[in-house]
Amino acid sequence: MLFDRLIEKRVAAFENEIMKKYYAEVENMYTKMRGWRHDYRHHIQTMKVHAAHGELDEISRYLDMLDEDLTNVETVIRTGNRMADAILNSKLSLAAEREIQVKAEAKIPVSLTVSAVDLCIVIGNLLDNAMEACMELPAGERLIRIYIEMKGSYLYLAMTNTAGGKKKWSFGTSKGEGHGFGLARIDAIVKKYNGYVTRASEDGAFSTEILLPQ
Repeated sequence: MLFDRLIEKRVAAFENEIMKKYYAEVENMYTKMRGWRHDYRHHIQTMKVHAAHGELDEISRYLDMLDEDLTNVETVIRTGNRMADAILNSKLSLAAEREIQVKAEAKIPVSLTVSAVDLCIVIGNLLDNAMEACMELPAGERLIRIYIEMKGSYLYLAMTNTAGGKKKWSFGTSKGEGHGFGLARIDAIVKKYNGYVTRASEDGAFSTEILLPQ
């Protein structure tokens, strides 16, 4: 009983820290978006001044700068599920900052059997692990593919990322207790909902597939 309570306390503490981290990431993304919208009128006025002086090259450079800035804060995924949108887009914003190319396709129902917290933990940990693996490679070789949709009565999540090193048969980690516990939490959540998880490792790539009941 004491051991079970200790495990429960550890799980609760971990989930609390994870949610604080995810909240901070999401808040950072929306702060960037609000800041860009606040400055929008200023950008227009600046371009009007350049236009009045016939400074077309300056306008072109300014537009290029705005385009790059907007790319860093733009919401790139709309799944249909607000909680999933928040965590996915905050992680994709981090991936862009780390020069990781992400190709994503996701459609998630608004109503799921899986709780919002558990869904965030699964998606967040999958992307954290994928980004960590990608950072072992040069910028041009960093790639994550995400695919999420309903398959019958199950939510199907598939994630593949490039990774350094040779094919791995062990899916543990030496990156620290928190990281390894995150991987174990994915498995625990899948088990909690009587879902399925499979992992595969090939030279230069790692993939995870998960099925969770709707």
